[in-house]
Amino acid sequence: MTTQTQTKSDGTLGWLSRARSVTWAIALHAMKSAGVGIVCAVAYFDPGNWGVDLQAGSEFGYKLLFVVLLAGIFAIFMQTQASRLGCVTGLDLASHCRLLLHDRPKHKLLWRWLVLYPLYALAEIAIISTDLAELLGSAIALCMLFPTLPLWAGVLLTASDVLLLLALRDPMRGQPVRLFELLIAVLVFIVLICMAIIISKARVHWGDAFDGFLPSKTVFRSDALYTSIGIIGATVMPHSLFLGSALATQDRFSPAPPPPKPTALTTMDSTLSTDSEVTISSTPPANKRGPRSLLEYTIASVRRHFRVLPSTLLPDLPMSHAEHENKPLEFVRAHLYYGIVDMVVSLLGLAVVINSLILILSAAVFFNGDTGSTGPASLFDAYDLLKTTVGKPAAILFALALLASGQSSSIIATLAGQIVSEGFIRWRLSPVMRRLFTRCLGLVPALVVAAALGRAGIDTLLVASQVILSIVLPFIVFPLLWLTSSKSIMSVKKPLERSTAPSLSPSPGDAVDSPASPADSSAAAPALEGQLETVDFSLGKITIGVGYGIWLIIVMANVYAIVGLGLGEGA
Repeated sequence: MTTQTQTKSDGTLGWLSRARSVTWAIALHAMKSAGVGIVCAVAYFDPGNWGVDLQAGSEFGYKLLFVVLLAGIFAIFMQTQASRLGCVTGLDLASHCRLLLHDRPKHKLLWRWLVLYPLYALAEIAIISTDLAELLGSAIALCMLFPTLPLWAGVLLTASDVLLLLALRDPMRGQPVRLFELLIAVLVFIVLICMAIIISKARVHWGDAFDGFLPSKTVFRSDALYTSIGIIGATVMPHSLFLGSALATQDRFSPAPPPPKPTALTTMDSTLSTDSEVTISSTPPANKRGPRSLLEYTIASVRRHFRVLPSTLLPDLPMSHAEHENKPLEFVRAHLYYGIVDMVVSLLGLAVVINSLILILSAAVFFNGDTGSTGPASLFDAYDLLKTTVGKPAAILFALALLASGQSSSIIATLAGQIVSEGFIRWRLSPVMRRLFTRCLGLVPALVVAAALGRAGIDTLLVASQVILSIVLPFIVFPLLWLTSSKSIMSVKKPLERSTAPSLSPSPGDAVDSPASPADSSAAAPALEGQLETVDFSLGKITIGVGYGIWLIIVMANVYAIVGLGLGEGA
């Protein structure tokens, strides 16, 4: 009896030990792979989403929560495909567009000027529109927190967040920058916590709220349908697809390589490295030793941060997909599925939840409250009403959540501008120049509108930015679906197993006339290379059908929105 008890105890301890080891392995992989999903989720609850969700809740109550969930599912599908593309191929979506369209076998100039460059222009317009909405949302939040602050001054203050990026290593180079991802995660959870506290103080009819996640006839009303299109257009962000595909190329499990030792090549004014943040300085004289003067350090720093790298010194990159080699199979297997899980959990657990909370708050305070308001609610309206009905602390939390949302989304949009410019046209500026350029393009119209038109102009500009994003989205989604559906692009080489590889040495029974020569070995190498197996990571037929179905829905929604604007329905 004692022996049986001891055996059972040993078995239990062994099971617990295995469970702990498996749990620790999963947690370790989760900690290493997590980050990309949170960074990309930021784009799906930016100030543009806030404006649309507030409008939906104030006009239709909880009924459009189904559309918020549907838009979140669309976003999850597209974002996971962008991650798949980057992880398998090692290139972001913008770089793939360049490989696909820059050097076509026939009519090269036509493909470049009629397809590639217009697509690049649309991507830049989307990023500028996104950054414009983030600037406006953050400026509105600052004006809520500091009522005496002019709106134009709030725009200027929020534009200074680019300086925060300059203090960090470039997140787009090599290994992931965990400090950057931690910063974004902190801002995201500030938004989530603030909204949860506000919702706990509002009088929400939770039964009606959960019913709102089910489809209803209200969604198909003409006015509700137009608002639903706005929710979809404001949720699925083009710039996040570029960003997600780029971050998925990073190795998140291997240790960071040590920095290279300084050589004569690394001290040239222009470097051949693809890392755009390596130090650039003039080669010091051989007889000069010791630390340089403050003036020399200052000059070197200015040159490093405001340089333009000539295209002739850029590394030779493949000009077509036939010249490009995808990531190794080990890398894909180690990163792909963890990355997809990270993306799904982050978008479903953060983006969809935060958007739903914003709509629920608007429905509880405006639609079901005693406000007497019948029109759509703006950000300022929500703040003022929360202040009078729920209390000043809740209104302050609302402003802080909006500020955190705007700042985090603005950082993401600026990084997406870097990816787009480098991928489409290999435009290599220093990180400072790239970020300042992207920020200034959105800053100028925001300042003009804020100074000239005030709150009404800001609200109009926010709506206009979301309309532009909705129009651009199908042009970005189509190449993503086409690329991930291609077997030739999404296939990874698999080395032959030792047992299946043909032997080059003679068997004992074979006659050997002469020893194998190097020429024989070199002649056999191409034969082995041609026998390499491939693993296909392209989309299946059902997934392709779902993807193009979503694309068609977005196109029809855009057509409806444009026609509605022309007829004055969206005014």
